Parts: sequence; C-alpha cells; structure tokens
Amino acid sequence: MNAAAQHTAPTAPVAVVTGASRGLGLALAEALAADGWQLVITARGAAGLAAAEARLAAVTKVVALPGTIVDDDHRAHLAEAAAGLGGASLLVNNAGTLNGTDDAEAEPLPRLADVPLPGLLATFEVNALAPIALTQLVLPQLRTHRGAVLNISSDAAVVPYIGWGGYGASKAALDLATAVLAREEPELRVWAVDPGSMRTRMLQAAGPGEDISGEPLPAEVAPVLLGLLRDRTPSGRYRAEELAATARGGR
Repeated sequence: MNAAAQHTAPTAPVAVVTGASRGLGLALAEALAADGWQLVITARGAAGLAAAEARLAAVTKVVALPGTIVDDDHRAHLAEAAAGLGGASLLVNNAGTLNGTDDAEAEPLPRLADVPLPGLLATFEVNALAPIALTQLVLPQLRTHRGAVLNISSDAAVVPYIGWGGYGASKAALDLATAVLAREEPELRVWAVDPGSMRTRMLQAAGPGEDISGEPLPAEVAPVLLGLLRDRTPSGRYRAEELAATARGGR
C-alpha cells in the first residue's frame, strides 16, 4: 500500500475547514493532511480552492466545495460531505471578512460612526452567525467522535482598536458563543484562538501599504494551533503567542 492510500484509509479522521483556499485556513488544512486527516474544505473563490485541492489531494482524501458559508444549502453540503467520509472529528471555523464587502474602494476599517450597516451585517453573518450555524449542523458528527471545534478569533475581540469595531465585535460574539458551547458540550473540545498577526492578505488589506514582511507566515502558526488538538487541551480561549511560549518552555 502506498503512502497516499494509507492516508485515505476509512478510519482516518475527518476535518471540515472553512476559508481553506489561502492563509491560515490552507496552512491548517495542509498540516492536518500531513497528520493523516481527511478533509472537507471550502472557500468562496473556486479557482483558489481548486488549487488548494490539488495540493492537498496529493497527500490525503479531500472534498472541496466552493461557496459561501452564509448560504444555508452550502453549509448543509459541507456537513453531508463530512458525513460521507465517516463523520467530522474537527470543525475549523476560519472563514472571515474584514468589513463585509469585496469593494476594493471601500474603507477597510471604517469607524463605527461611518461603518455601512449592510457591511456590518455581512461581517456578523460571516464571522459569527455562519460559524454557529455550521457548528449546529456538524455537532451530531462531532458528538459521535468526541471531537473538537476550533474557532479563529482575533485580539480585536478584546482590544478596542480604532477602526476595528465592526470586525472586533463580530469576533467577540464568536468568542462568547465558543465559551457557551464549551459549557453546553462538555464531551467536546471547543476553542477560540487568537492567532496573532500573520503575513496574510487580510492583514495587508487592513493596512494598505504597510510592511507586514516581519509577521509570521500562517504555516508557522498552524502547528501551534493544532497542538490544542494533539494534546486535547481543555476548552477555552487561547492566544497562539502564549501557546507557542508554553510549548517552548516544555521542551
């Protein structure tokens, strides 16, 4: 049996990863694939997701479904795909939006006095409501496997940065939902993690023209986050920086 066949064995655990075409989502998917996980991945951009699928399919079994997580039918298809692989043991709610719009001319981080309400609504839909809705659909599978939910948060959820009010409030909502779910589902592991600043398109969009070359790549952060999974760390809110420091101290 070759390595690819070993990775796609029916007993391999299944992870659903949103926003998986680039950035942290892709880095997490690649790290999970390397650890033998089967994957259901999604992102809005079909071309980017197809490229990610091609890379991941060389390592593991992957189902790639382009679409937006705010769409009810799309979320249902993700849950169905995971069930078809044997049921999800991990849900990674990584997909997010900075300001709820794809308009390149829009202010990336408007003050609350000026934030367009349609964009604010879309920000909450993508960053908080859709992750809750997808979690509801996948929960029966996660319960069966005593699995885990990893919600990607931000320091903007707890620090009042000027201009980050809409985004931060949506992530704060996700943080609270994470904490409540952790209490309601004690057999699972439910984490909200602030990954810190990374060299991503979103961070560059937040500060056009700023030099972000000194920030870590998502591929450097992903293994830190997946340490929660390997250690079955208690549910809670964590910061990648602190997790990395703890890991270094334990060596």
